[in-house]
Amino acid sequence: MVSHSGLLTVMERAARKAGSKLRRDFGEVEHLQVSRKGPADFVSKADEQAERTLVEELQKARPDWGFLLEEGGEIAGDPTKPRWIIDPLDGTTNFLHGIPHFAISIAVEEPLYGGNKREVTTGLIYQPVTDESYWAEKSRGAWRHDQRLRVSARRDMADCVIATGIPFMGHGDMAQWSRIFGAVAPSVAGLRRFGAASLDLAHVASGRYDGFWESGLRPWDVAAGMLLVREAGGFVSDFRGGDQMMDRREVIAGNDAIHSKLHKLVAGALR
Repeated sequence: MVSHSGLLTVMERAARKAGSKLRRDFGEVEHLQVSRKGPADFVSKADEQAERTLVEELQKARPDWGFLLEEGGEIAGDPTKPRWIIDPLDGTTNFLHGIPHFAISIAVEEPLYGGNKREVTTGLIYQPVTDESYWAEKSRGAWRHDQRLRVSARRDMADCVIATGIPFMGHGDMAQWSRIFGAVAPSVAGLRRFGAASLDLAHVASGRYDGFWESGLRPWDVAAGMLLVREAGGFVSDFRGGDQMMDRREVIAGNDAIHSKLHKLVAGALR
């Protein structure tokens, strides 16, 4: 068995504890109390409880670290220490509709020398329904349980399945997405939209998808997944080909060849 750090052990323990409760609530999804967080953007009691569980478990292990949370916002910690970036339930709409495709995403973001920039160095994505645990540590590769992950080796877009996220009511730029779709769709074997960006990126890292693009993303959607792709030998950028994915809230991912070709199509569509 491959060994990972004590930090990842803490992360996986927290994710599995929160995930067991999500599995229980998923089995009774029709009974959940649901409130509206915004147009077509739901937050459930399960979502909030999962976040509380994660914060409680991670604070026990690293009490001086801060948090960036989807539901709870920012919790300040020691600025010289790492912070957690957490999505307690990526794929909330799937969850609430009884679709078994959702995940918990936890990333560790560390301050770089000088403190002006930060870098994600550890990531975990846990799918409670399938019990799949994807994890990566900087310079130690990406893994699903004990299996080393590598991005797809395909080089021809015509052979590729590409994942994306589609704008919906109150979220995203449909006109922009439509231009990109019009450029990408005729070039590929298939497009997929499953509604959980963290799992899309985990599937790029594992070679299930050959590439991915999406805009309107938040740090908790992509922090762990981007590290997984890079540690699996892939490339991640914003739509301009730069490294401002979190600031610009846009991601392109794939192996070297597919990332380059997908970037050209996206950039061309946006000119």
